[in-house]
Amino acid sequence: MNVLTAIESAPAQAAETEWGAAKRIAFRFCFVYFGLYCVAALLPGGLPIPGVEIPDPFTLWPFRQVVFWVAAHLFGASLPLVYAGSGSGDKTYDWVEVFCLLIVAVTSTAIWTWTDRRRRDYAALYKWFRLYIRFSLATTILIYAFDKLVPLQMSYPSLRSQLQPFSAFSPAGILWNSIGASPAYEMFAGAAELAGGVLLMFPQTVTLGALVCLTDMIQVWMLNMTYDVPVKQYSFHLLLISVFLLAPQMGRLLDFFVFNRAAGPESRPPLFRSARANRIAAWVQAGVWIWVLALYSYQSAASWKRYGGGRPRPPLYGIWDVEEMKIDGRVRPALLSDNERWRRLIFDYPKAATAQHVEDSFENFDAQVDAARGSLTLTRQADKKWKADLRFTRTAADRVTVNGEMAGHPVEMQLQREDESKFLLKSRGFHWVQQYPVIR
Repeated sequence: MNVLTAIESAPAQAAETEWGAAKRIAFRFCFVYFGLYCVAALLPGGLPIPGVEIPDPFTLWPFRQVVFWVAAHLFGASLPLVYAGSGSGDKTYDWVEVFCLLIVAVTSTAIWTWTDRRRRDYAALYKWFRLYIRFSLATTILIYAFDKLVPLQMSYPSLRSQLQPFSAFSPAGILWNSIGASPAYEMFAGAAELAGGVLLMFPQTVTLGALVCLTDMIQVWMLNMTYDVPVKQYSFHLLLISVFLLAPQMGRLLDFFVFNRAAGPESRPPLFRSARANRIAAWVQAGVWIWVLALYSYQSAASWKRYGGGRPRPPLYGIWDVEEMKIDGRVRPALLSDNERWRRLIFDYPKAATAQHVEDSFENFDAQVDAARGSLTLTRQADKKWKADLRFTRTAADRVTVNGEMAGHPVEMQLQREDESKFLLKSRGFHWVQQYPVIR
């Protein structure tokens, strides 16, 4: 069965039955709450428009002012709130925004129930809303799927991370680096999410797709809760949306998995009464899904080459031990404390460098390296006025001599590159047979 036939085909609509009061009220609430939540949190990142960043519309005027007012007057939050650009999905703004959506949904449900109390069912509205929810969930799941399949979401531990003691990591950092250290597992998790997203594309496999997404989101939500990853609210909503798609099939699922009874076929009413209109709708859906898969594949591949594992390596890539460092001709000048002297220099990403001080703290620099001229310019990210103009000479593949000026003082350094391939993280590899476990 080809893609178009799979999308288009649907059994004839079953005889209409009146919805119970509880079902009508539940649908009204879900329609308003999930409809608004998808607009706020899922569609801005999932709409397949290349090169266009769509913000959460509820962070714009006048909605932002409403959220600020509620945060300040009901929850006593200090203003202004961080509402964008932090990378966290559990900001105070996010929680208050969801609270506002909840109040709107409850209020709208009450008004809708009172004004439309004679309605027998919402079958026609439901099939369109279900399509909207399917698209929102599928595009979101597919974004995460491709970010793991490449893999990008949890990248392999950086050179800096490989030098930090375990106690220096946050719980989320431990999770990120442990999954990143096993690209095969991350790709497996991405394949599971890809399966869930693809299955949501076809009416015949929506139930199976929602089951896969639900299983995956339960795991993701538990990891977020137990490792303090700041997307707890977001992953929980993806879990709830999966449950919403499964809710109409709950009786059939219980019959099959619990009561050992025949489940019977699912009723899937077509979007339109006209066969021609349904064919056109099927072509449109097929085109959209093909575009989504192609776009996400391209974006992930481009990201892998830009900042993932396929990114260009800087000329001085590696971990360099500072064997000797002289400032003003002295090894331990009085003008510098131990936390201002370097133990290692790390070059991992283009145009960036990290220094590890002798007391083991880390400091990030913007770096300009010209291998042809042997020049190295460092600027402190925390203090743009601080600058080091240096020249380096590679005396061997793993040895470099550096001299020049650092913050107005003459400096000389002898660098020796560490062989990170000998780190246990990389050298251990995979073993079918182990006489004793190696857990360090």
